[in-house]
Amino acid sequence: MNNFFIFCAQYLFVLPVLIWGIYFLSQPRTNWKHMVIFAISSALLTYAIAVICGWFYYDPRPFVVGNFTPLIPHAADNGFPSDHALLVSSIAMIGTMWNKKLGLVLWILAALVAVGRVCVGVHHPIDVIGSAVIAVLVTVLVNKVCIYLFVKSSMEM
Repeated sequence: MNNFFIFCAQYLFVLPVLIWGIYFLSQPRTNWKHMVIFAISSALLTYAIAVICGWFYYDPRPFVVGNFTPLIPHAADNGFPSDHALLVSSIAMIGTMWNKKLGLVLWILAALVAVGRVCVGVHHPIDVIGSAVIAVLVTVLVNKVCIYLFVKSSMEM
């Protein structure tokens, strides 16, 4: 079972990236510009907010607090938020905005990555849950701003 959690924690994050890339390439080229602007702005803002949150909330990693060796090597730095969980949650939420079935698959993968990060001993549950919450809130906000700007620009035409 440890090997499964190690795989989820270290390598599974690549699969949502590939799935999103394949989905993106399967869409009509007329959607690409909007999709790229939305995805990049959501992901960058999500990361920026996460960095800021990490400045205000310090959560020592479980292996530091519990004085044990994690299943994967990791620096003994701030565990909040989890970068891996943040990435896959951001991709899952962006995917959800475009296609609910795609989003479901991506959220399942995000959950596996998050559980893996906790089970290998490099994150507490709050680290991965916080990452998911940040990704959801920021992506919803960016979506609302994009819709507002799209409606506003179409009214000016």
